[in-house]
Amino acid sequence: MAQERTVLYEDGAIRYVLEEKPVKNLNLRIHKDCKVYVSASPDVPVEKVDDFVASKGRYIRSAQGKFLELAKYAPRPRQYVSGETFYLLGRSVRLKVEKNEQEGIASDGIYLYLRIKSLDNFANKQRIVTRYLDESCRAVFSEIILATYPVFQKYGVAMPALRIRNMETRWGSCIAKKGIITLNKQLLEAPRSCIEYVVMHEFCHFIHPNHSKRFYGLLTTLMPDWRERKETLDKNAAYWM
Repeated sequence: MAQERTVLYEDGAIRYVLEEKPVKNLNLRIHKDCKVYVSASPDVPVEKVDDFVASKGRYIRSAQGKFLELAKYAPRPRQYVSGETFYLLGRSVRLKVEKNEQEGIASDGIYLYLRIKSLDNFANKQRIVTRYLDESCRAVFSEIILATYPVFQKYGVAMPALRIRNMETRWGSCIAKKGIITLNKQLLEAPRSCIEYVVMHEFCHFIHPNHSKRFYGLLTTLMPDWRERKETLDKNAAYWM
């Protein structure tokens, strides 16, 4: 059940969508389109939720401003023509489209070579590139998870299942009870060190399923430079999300 609500903040109003869910805490989310969502238990009075949103007014305005700024640099829709730039593990590669009866795709780290029977078949070009990126995500993310896992095996953590999807506002998420780590497909564009940080972050949630001091203490112990890695992700989000 969801309802739209409005609260006053300084000289304006903040509109948000209240979603009633069986959650313990009030959870605030701001999407890239600047819409505000709050999930709360049906038992929580709406007035309390309104007060909560108003108390987060400064943060909401700041986040919305950043999303509006990032929107200016949003990449144009892909045309899959020679010269387009893709990012793979933090490095830019240029697409080269070549007519060839043997269709396929490969990269030498500088160019992404797309061989295609018909240069005008947009759907086929999109399909081949998307499949290549999906397979690369699976290979790279799985490799990093396998390299990270031994540290957590000592804590009795089972090897998690990996899910990959497009995510608007998160680089990753973790369902500790089900043993699932979900990673944002766009992470493939970030440097490997940044992917390692996100994987480590999510693994730490298997031990501390929150963002408590203990969680950050464990993260800092296992990855002392996680803040620098996170900063790199945040600074380049306009290109990678």
